Amino acid sequence: MLLDHLAVSGRTLAEATAFVEDALGVKMQPGGAHAVFHTHNTLVGLEDGLYLEAIAINPDAAIPDQPRWFNLDQFKGPAQLTNWICRTDDLPHDMALMPDGIGTPVALQRGDLRWDMVVPDSGLLPFDNLCPALIRWNTSDHPATRLAPSGCRLKRLTVSHPQADDLANHLGKALSDDRIAYEVGACGMRAEFDTPHGPRLL
Repeated sequence: MLLDHLAVSGRTLAEATAFVEDALGVKMQPGGAHAVFHTHNTLVGLEDGLYLEAIAINPDAAIPDQPRWFNLDQFKGPAQLTNWICRTDDLPHDMALMPDGIGTPVALQRGDLRWDMVVPDSGLLPFDNLCPALIRWNTSDHPATRLAPSGCRLKRLTVSHPQADDLANHLGKALSDDRIAYEVGACGMRAEFDTPHGPRLL
């Protein structure tokens, strides 16, 4: 299991995109619309094969038959970093290592991209939405390879939760990444980046 990408949620895609661009000092690229959950996104490529997406409910799409991923139906307030996503080549194996309530795989697509994402029935991931979502890409190339370089590199992702030690114990069985830190405290996430404009924070 490897860190795949980060997600910034907003009440609108414009708000989420502006938040990322202002924070990192780089322009985001067009993404697209997602079927099933009826969201849309913009993207920015990061170093080391990662990327970051700004995501929001697509107001021009239908209301989905199930709660949207990343708990977007309940999102309020200013745009912020809300989720992290890890990729796996062995979805059943890594799902078994995750906390109860991680969800079930949903087949998804955007353009010619195909992937399976593990999404809870409620839309809310374990540990108050701070557990990573699992993804298995079913395409020959990773989305990050399609994005223009931004010169931004993730230095540290800190996940804060009152039961952060329990979350770390679950993920330690499958995920080893020195950039990821767990902190006992109020629920939240922060990501530190090196950028062409110096250190930046989300």
